[in-house]
Amino acid sequence: MFEFFGIKDAIDILLVACLLYYMYKLMKASGSISVFIGLLTITGLWIVVSHILQMRLIGDIMDKLISVGGVALIVLFQDEIRRFLFTVGSHQRWRQFFKHLRPHQEESDAISHIPIVMACRNMARKNIGALIVIEQNMNLHFYRDTGEEIDANISSRLIESLFFKNSPLHDGAMIIKDGRIASAGCILPVSHTQNLPKEMGLRHRAALGITLESDAKAIIVSEERGKISYAYKGEITRNVTPEQLESLLSGGGLQS
Repeated sequence: MFEFFGIKDAIDILLVACLLYYMYKLMKASGSISVFIGLLTITGLWIVVSHILQMRLIGDIMDKLISVGGVALIVLFQDEIRRFLFTVGSHQRWRQFFKHLRPHQEESDAISHIPIVMACRNMARKNIGALIVIEQNMNLHFYRDTGEEIDANISSRLIESLFFKNSPLHDGAMIIKDGRIASAGCILPVSHTQNLPKEMGLRHRAALGITLESDAKAIIVSEERGKISYAYKGEITRNVTPEQLESLLSGGGLQS
């Protein structure tokens, strides 16, 4: 059976395994893990019926279902597919590699986080809700265009004034690009995952949605609880301190 098994076959199996693992992580992050398990079950049943047992009638029926199901999957998981293509086309890993060759640039980026942290600390004390998105390698021009263009230097006072309760832009998200406040009042995609606690509102779901669709970092200030949360790569870290937030934004881990 394994007489003609060679290196090419091993690479083929490895690539399929990597693809399935990536799909698993993607589905788990978006709350569709049960759908992923169902797809694997149907695919495995189809292989057994059509190719191993060679049952013609049910095999033909399942062949038709599989061929039509491909189109249905594209429609059903269009957001996940777009996110996958977005990730592949962003060359994120290469850009991160070249960032390590420019340490001075990283230091300047870390310094620019200080007014953001100060603004979040002050807004949390005053129970002012806020959602701040820091653009990374993936371009968020589509979401920036949904808000009002600001194009201003980062200032804690400016951030607090834009999210002040009487401000017309306080309900939307602020997007920061290249060390400047690019837009405010932006509309973000909302995650529909069922894993979030009930006390997390629309801001948290929007932060989760944008970090699932891109490599952006998001900061959420809860208006009800006066707490700061941090979202990255589809995961939310709750109740972070200003010191922990600065560490997370600078690329460090969560410090106690």
